[in-house]
Amino acid sequence: MEVSHETIRAWCIKFGKRFLDIIKKKQRKVKDKWHLDEMSIKINGKYFILWRAVDEDGYEIDVFLQTRRNKKSAIRFLSRLLQSNPVPRVIVTDKLKSYTKPIKEMCPKTEHRRHKGLNNRVENAHQPTRRKEKCLIKFKSPSGVQQTLSLMGKIRNIFSVDVGRYINSSSKQKEMFFEAKSIWDHAAQSIAAT
Repeated sequence: MEVSHETIRAWCIKFGKRFLDIIKKKQRKVKDKWHLDEMSIKINGKYFILWRAVDEDGYEIDVFLQTRRNKKSAIRFLSRLLQSNPVPRVIVTDKLKSYTKPIKEMCPKTEHRRHKGLNNRVENAHQPTRRKEKCLIKFKSPSGVQQTLSLMGKIRNIFSVDVGRYINSSSKQKEMFFEAKSIWDHAAQSIAAT
């Protein structure tokens, strides 16, 4: 069976949100040390800012696409994170000043560490997005980018971060992979049943 890129894109638009909702229910709890960062991304000739948060294990908490890199955008991103997650113990950011006041106001008991070298965990999480951006199928719309990257992050969480490719033994990796595959199968069966 041959399937075109356009068919895959149509499936992602049709089923992506439901997959994301089912996978979110099955994901593990986020740890209490967060790494926040932002990167610029070109969509249809315009530059946008993609905000990303990961925990200490590289587990992607959320991505959020916005037009600016300022205090108001940082507040919007932090409030989005805090709606669905408990307040973290530590937040690590780069030296962007837009983070300082929002973190102090919204998370007064949280330790804020500002250092470029400490934030490598989230910088590594940007790499798959960069690869996707450079391939022939470029990003076309902001809503498509938000949906695609949210789904990619959750799938990467269950198949890459949870499996622990470099930290677990091969038998443990197999066990974790079959657990991740069962989450995927459950999501596929739930969507097929509707």
